[in-house]
Amino acid sequence: MTYFNSRDIAAIALCAALWGVLNSIFSPIVFSITHLPILCDLIGFTVLTVAAWWIRKAGAITAIGLIATIINFTLNPQALTFLGFTAAAIVFDLTSALVGFNNFFKKSFNTTTIAIVISTLSAAVAGFIIGSFFMAGPALSVWGGVSGWAGLHAVGGVIGGTIGATLVATLNSRKITINGQMIHQQKKNLSSGDSGK
Repeated sequence: MTYFNSRDIAAIALCAALWGVLNSIFSPIVFSITHLPILCDLIGFTVLTVAAWWIRKAGAITAIGLIATIINFTLNPQALTFLGFTAAAIVFDLTSALVGFNNFFKKSFNTTTIAIVISTLSAAVAGFIIGSFFMAGPALSVWGGVSGWAGLHAVGGVIGGTIGATLVATLNSRKITINGQMIHQQKKNLSSGDSGK
């Protein structure tokens, strides 16, 4: 039996495409207008939070980050800064797995708190890498250097984690089920149907 089933692979592909395409199209426009890196974090960590809820397997978020990086470089080859988000996806994946997906998504409060903390940490890592390796000194000095740039990304992570947690809560309230829950519910329905005969 394979680790990622066909539904997981489809979810990984959809989330990676969504992140890569939206980031490549809209983030450069917003950055050129505001000079703030917030939209790239908002898009990325919203997608990663929903993906973690949907797939709930270690390695899925890393795969999404790697595929989104390929998409980003295909659409926007000069955007080397996205490598910071590749690293952030790995951090998000590792911390989600350490927390445990069942703990992460057990209750709405858990989801919101953990999503914001993990997204903020991961975004700060992205900002630190981007600030250290890809930003020019004069641009960094406006925002307080590498730590200031990491802080700006962290703000985007807070926003993205909050939106992602809100989407997850909305999906849960609408009784949208993920793969594992769906299979468990089908077995439960079958067993209760058998007992009624």
